[in-house]
Amino acid sequence: MASIDAAKVLTARGWIGPARVHVDRGVITAVERLATVATDRWLVPGFVDLQVNGIDDIDVSSADGNDWQQLDRLLLAQGVTTWCPTLVTMPLAKFDRPLARIAAAMQRPADGRPTIAGAHLEGPFLGGAAGAHSRALIAPIDLEWLRTLPPHVAVVTLGAEQPLAVDATALLTAAGRLVSIGHTTADEQQFDAVVAAGARLTTHLFNGMSGLHHRSPGVAAFALTNDAVCASLIADGVHLHSRVLRLAFAALGRRRAVLVTDSVAWRSGRVGEIGMAFRDGAPRLADGTLAGSAVTMDAALRTCVAAGVHPANALLAASTTPARLLGLRDRGTIGVGRRADLVALHPALTIEQVWVAGQAV
Repeated sequence: MASIDAAKVLTARGWIGPARVHVDRGVITAVERLATVATDRWLVPGFVDLQVNGIDDIDVSSADGNDWQQLDRLLLAQGVTTWCPTLVTMPLAKFDRPLARIAAAMQRPADGRPTIAGAHLEGPFLGGAAGAHSRALIAPIDLEWLRTLPPHVAVVTLGAEQPLAVDATALLTAAGRLVSIGHTTADEQQFDAVVAAGARLTTHLFNGMSGLHHRSPGVAAFALTNDAVCASLIADGVHLHSRVLRLAFAALGRRRAVLVTDSVAWRSGRVGEIGMAFRDGAPRLADGTLAGSAVTMDAALRTCVAAGVHPANALLAASTTPARLLGLRDRGTIGVGRRADLVALHPALTIEQVWVAGQAV
């Protein structure tokens, strides 16, 4: 049994503190208010990143062996305790091997490592805003291929303008997978139809989609104004202007904003089969097109707060909301009976300590 003191604790009902969180066998057993504590740290839920293509020099599409241990360390250093290895567009036949390696990584003993919630397939069934994805490899939706996906595929990003997008969304949702709309120029009817079929997320809002115009609203506007769908945001200071980041949080509120890093193995020069290089603050194709980010989740939180986002709202977007979208009811909030995936932060939002199932790492 252990106890953790903090000046402020972010619970499902908001901040409380000073307080002490009691943990036994990996589960939170009590949250006790105190008169005073000898620390100024904040205690928040462990972060949940739905979109990690790679980190530093390790790409998840080719990660194997000790690469996974290195990814564990890099994720924990930024407070991420649950994540989704993300595979970008490639020929359908090439998904099998990286998916098998992800499945093997998921079978490793827990032992203080971040949980792999499942794979995220960002493609190949995208729409008219390819971004860094190869247009030649974007494919029409194959329902049979989707029907036979292995069970550890947790998230699929697809284009809402694809002719079979509604059918694919219904199929994937029925199988318990999260459908996200992304890399798309869908019209309002197409977008709303896919949301009605079960899509609950929009991939990297404002990036890889039609934008926001007062007479011709695009996918960004549809996502901001449809209360049934959340939207992920890349807060690296490059993908979104600070005013747009603040606008997005204001429109999405406390329950619909999701922070993702969309990080890539920028030192390796590749994202799956896509070549890139780090320039002007982000990984890019040779023509300047953004190809993921090099941001960490703790840095993304600091970017949000610097842009004027309330810290609690940024922290919920990094933990509670993505956990809910994945159906992970045992984590994402600090409360009795919840898994003790926790992050202690300095008030400046730098990492002090991380716990995975109550184990300090």
